[in-house]
Amino acid sequence: MKSFSEKIFLNLQFKAAILLLFVLMIFINSCDNIFSPRVDNSTATSILTDQKTIEGVFQNFKYAYTFKDTTVYGNLLEQDFVFTYRDYASGFDESWDRATDMRTTNGLFRNSQKLEVVWNNIIFQGGDSLEQNVKRSFNFTITFNPGDVVRINGFADMNFHRNSTDEIWKIVRWRDESF
Repeated sequence: MKSFSEKIFLNLQFKAAILLLFVLMIFINSCDNIFSPRVDNSTATSILTDQKTIEGVFQNFKYAYTFKDTTVYGNLLEQDFVFTYRDYASGFDESWDRATDMRTTNGLFRNSQKLEVVWNNIIFQGGDSLEQNVKRSFNFTITFNPGDVVRINGFADMNFHRNSTDEIWKIVRWRDESF
């Protein structure tokens, strides 16, 4: 027969074991399995837009450069797109078409480690519901490697077009005014 103190000790051990088991169950249930993460059902918005606004085009442009996504970039440009820039060596403006711009941009995407576009203030915006002209300042950083970083500041003078208010905006003309 067990003494009174042995019974109390066993009773306390039993309660401690139950408490420890309870704490372990809470701990195990509160852990996330990194190999089976939960589904995120939040209503977070996409970083891509439907390009129904001019600001949406600029947001998609930033996305395309950040993630080096030529598909998104190509969707920004109208089929008759023209890019123009000042060749300071010759003193003349140079232009190229959509196909050349896509090849050039793809080369930039492939040969850089990181691209960062910051769209700043809109200097001018005018037009109507189907045609818009926007002049906006920007900062552009190209990191080819840690020892080769190019920073460009300037203005993008862009013309946007859509055939109806139900369609998306696309860039028809982009005049780069970098310095």
